[in-house]
Amino acid sequence: MQILTLHSEGSGRVDKFILWAVLLLSAIGVVAVYSAIAFFAATKAGGNTEQFLFKHVFRVLLSLGAVGLFSIINYRLLARLSKYVLIFAIGLLIATQLVGVVSGGAARWLEIGSLQLQPSDMARVALLLYIAFLLSEKQVYIKSFSKGFTPIIFWIGLTIGAIGISDLSTASVVLVAVMTMCFIARVSVLHISAVGAVGVLLAYLMLLGSPARAARVESYVGVKLFPNTNSEEVFSNQAEGWQAMQARIAIANGGLAGTGPGKSIQRNFLPAPYNDFIYAIIAEEYGLIGAFSLLGLYLLILFRGLLRIARHAPDPLGLFLAVGVVVMLTLYGFVHAGVSSNLLPVTGLPLPFVSYGGTSMLANGALIGILLNISRQVE
Repeated sequence: MQILTLHSEGSGRVDKFILWAVLLLSAIGVVAVYSAIAFFAATKAGGNTEQFLFKHVFRVLLSLGAVGLFSIINYRLLARLSKYVLIFAIGLLIATQLVGVVSGGAARWLEIGSLQLQPSDMARVALLLYIAFLLSEKQVYIKSFSKGFTPIIFWIGLTIGAIGISDLSTASVVLVAVMTMCFIARVSVLHISAVGAVGVLLAYLMLLGSPARAARVESYVGVKLFPNTNSEEVFSNQAEGWQAMQARIAIANGGLAGTGPGKSIQRNFLPAPYNDFIYAIIAEEYGLIGAFSLLGLYLLILFRGLLRIARHAPDPLGLFLAVGVVVMLTLYGFVHAGVSSNLLPVTGLPLPFVSYGGTSMLANGALIGILLNISRQVE
């Protein structure tokens, strides 16, 4: 009974603004995926778009189920158990590098029977929970390098390293989220700066070891930076620049009001328009009005999460966890939009609750559920 027992203090009600924002994002995602999946369905399933639509709707329902489940499980219990989940997730990340499914030159998925899961999604949820737990437990000596910072950075470094081997963009977003938590928890700015410097160095070394990743960065900045890339491919609009160019065309086609639902042209040219570039499809069909309205929902989650839930959290654990959750989710959203708008290099980050996905949707549902559980206990 204690597992599902809510804290006796606070309103006992979830934050309706965040809940409605998530429901709206999920509904927008269903419509956008149905439109964007048409070309993919034509080539992979004989034009049966309903097959992919039903699969996406099922995943959306699972994600909303995760929201409901985690909103009634006390976040303190989840934080206490998170270390064991994190160890398991790191084990899965290692197994993925050994026997995982390789796609796009990287092993990110682990195949178990007929199911494919992305262990990095489990790892990022578990890491947020465990780092929030450590930060709250070590507040007395949080400025100490040996007693406070070292145990925290050990788990951050281990998890981020395991994720970054095959998914540098996800590792970067997770690192920003946990470092923001550390800043709020009064960890020394010098220590945080040192982690940032080391992170930049490791990212550069990983780019040196991966020509595909390095080419994306060079294509974005327009300058030759790495010795392991082919300049002709990097700076050709038919190679690395193809995705960014097609996304820009989609946004330009949309103008202010858009071409209309289901009338996207660029979905036939953009790689993975239902996932990595779904924001560009939404901007094409619903224009800048629809695109900015979508971003407004993420801003709503950000401001409600920080100014109401985190600010009035019943304890330091709730504060740190709420900050980490809203920073991670909104950063995912704005990085995805930045990539589609050519403001950032091309990455493979999905748009939370909108993009076609599996484990990523479940992970985001769990994060929102945790945030809503904290909101139940806000005074």
